[in-house]
Amino acid sequence: MATPSASDALILPTGTANLASVEAAFQKLGVRTRRASTPLEIEAASRVVLPGVGTFGATMAGLEAKGFTEPMAERVKAGRPTLTMCVGLQVLFEASEESPGVKGLGMVDGTVGRFPSDVSVPQFGWNKVEPEDGCRYLKAGYAYFANSFRVQSASGCKTAVAQHGEPFVAAFEHGDVVACQFHPELSGAFGLALIRRWLEG
Repeated sequence: MATPSASDALILPTGTANLASVEAAFQKLGVRTRRASTPLEIEAASRVVLPGVGTFGATMAGLEAKGFTEPMAERVKAGRPTLTMCVGLQVLFEASEESPGVKGLGMVDGTVGRFPSDVSVPQFGWNKVEPEDGCRYLKAGYAYFANSFRVQSASGCKTAVAQHGEPFVAAFEHGDVVACQFHPELSGAFGLALIRRWLEG
């Protein structure tokens, strides 16, 4: 396989995300990264990464404080190359039970909900990811999850599911947007292979 281009891997700092682990994953693939500081960089970049650690509300506040919400919404709407991780997937939805009253980017219909009470929360550890037919980027395998909230559908998108008490959306793709509830940067060879496919997309 060819080495991915090192020219554009723009990472959005939200104030809550663990950027070091994300940057380390790209470094393993021989790809340089840079951290966004202005909204214009999001519009200009060929590839954008939205990492995820923290709550729905704190992540949205971090995006809003830097003026990132509008260019991110436009980018995702257009299906331009964007990779989101964990709560980065969740903020693409309209709202979350985790942070009542906080609006998400609203690029996908629906509200992020909590796992049912009869399963351990948060979900920590490895879980099987099973994509539906027709996915370009998403493949079957095991990925690392750390989440208390989840979505059960992503209308208009190709999805992969996992099970934790019930089926939930492990990831989805729309155009060149790939949104992962799991942490690809912490998912070993499986996660690195996904990032590589997205970079080469």
